[in-house]
Amino acid sequence: MNGSEANAAALINAIGEGIAENKGLTEKCDLLVCPPSVHIHVVKHKIENGQLPISIGGQDCAATENGAHTGDVSAGMLNDMGCGYVIVGHSERRADHMERCPYVNEKAARAHIHGLISIICVGEKEEQRETGEEYDVVGNQLDKSIPDGATAENTVIAYEPVWAIGTGKSATPDDIKAMHGFIREKLQEKLADSANMRILYGGSVKPENASSLFKVKNVDGALIGGASLTAEQFLGIAQAA
Repeated sequence: MNGSEANAAALINAIGEGIAENKGLTEKCDLLVCPPSVHIHVVKHKIENGQLPISIGGQDCAATENGAHTGDVSAGMLNDMGCGYVIVGHSERRADHMERCPYVNEKAARAHIHGLISIICVGEKEEQRETGEEYDVVGNQLDKSIPDGATAENTVIAYEPVWAIGTGKSATPDDIKAMHGFIREKLQEKLADSANMRILYGGSVKPENASSLFKVKNVDGALIGGASLTAEQFLGIAQAA
């Protein structure tokens, strides 16, 4: 929840300029931006006018169809605005809005009905890792948040170690390798095409650490937080990929 319409337009313009200067970026990786819902229109307009090779998505969607749900944004509305993706179950939604796994599951399922690719976020808190519960927590989130009908074509998983976001602590490559390996194993239990499903890492990714993160097995991309607010850092992470 950052920026104004002018900020959003300037940011996507700067990202577009960076891509134009380094066209090889989009030959090696897929770029997706998820602006606040009130800025989707202006960002989509800039992407289309500049013919930028960037996908666009929403930061969240409702678990219901259109109706008497004041303030919500439906998956159908996001699709109508030109979005191809939506983030569901982000750690901030789970914490700030008390969203539980069955609710996240409903959101992802609703996204699939409307042709959106759901990016389902999972991750443990600091106290859960300190007590050795991280695998139980993430395993439970995967079991209950991934809807029936999920495939590598319509679903992406993003691992967010909540304890490593804005706390000064950081997940080591070994931490990430272990958890992403565990997530891959859990996906194998649920999905026929689990080997093809992307698993993103989302814990304070920056240009300085991106190269080492992308070398970790089963890290297929990044869910970028604060670094996505500047074109230089966003493009620096893409360059690392």
